This record gives sequence, C-alpha cells and structure tokens, in this order.
Amino acid sequence: MSDDWAAQRTEAARVQAERLRARQDAEHVQAEALLQQFVRAAADAGLEPENLQVKGYGGRGTARTSLRGWYLRHDRTAGVATDGTFYVLTAPLTLVDRVRGARVEPERPPLVLGAGGKDGSSIDLVDALERLLPGWRGAAT
Repeated sequence: MSDDWAAQRTEAARVQAERLRARQDAEHVQAEALLQQFVRAAADAGLEPENLQVKGYGGRGTARTSLRGWYLRHDRTAGVATDGTFYVLTAPLTLVDRVRGARVEPERPPLVLGAGGKDGSSIDLVDALERLLPGWRGAAT
C-alpha cells in the first residue's frame, strides 16, 4: 500500500510540475508579445534607445554591452533590446568585463518584473513599458 501511495504522490508531483511549466510558458509567450508590440510602438514614436549596461552583483561596478534598448526598471537591472529580447542586466563582473564589456544572454521575459523580491520591488511588465512610453498600447497595432 505504501508503494501505491508513493507512486500516486510521485505522479501528482509530476503533473503539478507540468502544469506549472505550461502556465509559466504561457506567461512568457504573453510577455514576449508585449515586448514585440512595445518595440514597434517605440520605433514608431521615435523613442530613442540607449546603450545598455550590466551592473555587477551587489552594485559592484558596471560593464558595457553591445545592446541598445530601454531599461525596464528604475534600478536598470532589466531591459529590452531594440529587437524585443529581454535581458536581466546584473551579473558577476570581472575586471576584464568592466574593461572590455560584458556579454549577456537573453532570457524569457516575465509578466511581473522582480516577482518574489522585496515588497515594492516588483512591477508589472505593462506598467514598466507604460512608464517608458505612455499610451504605447493604443499606438501599437
């Protein structure tokens, strides 16, 4: 009987994990679509992108990147490039990174930036984009 119970619990955990992955994937797809829509609206509105930098963990310096885009958070720890890709702009920086520049990899965007962080540190992606270009959703079609 305990083998049956263990097998049922294992299967329930697997199903739960599968549902969580599916929900997260749907959120990422929705966030990716929002970023693509924003990038088109920003280009149409003439919103100038800027050179994005990476911040070292714990505020330990910055490094250039080859990316141009817009910062999504006031603390400049997340950004969207001009092609609509999302980047977390924090990394462990070496002295070489600070001198030559750092390479960051795109990530799947969340619908809430900073979710699970300190109180007041999270912001909905739509609100972050609205701060950059008020009314962008009505302008992008």
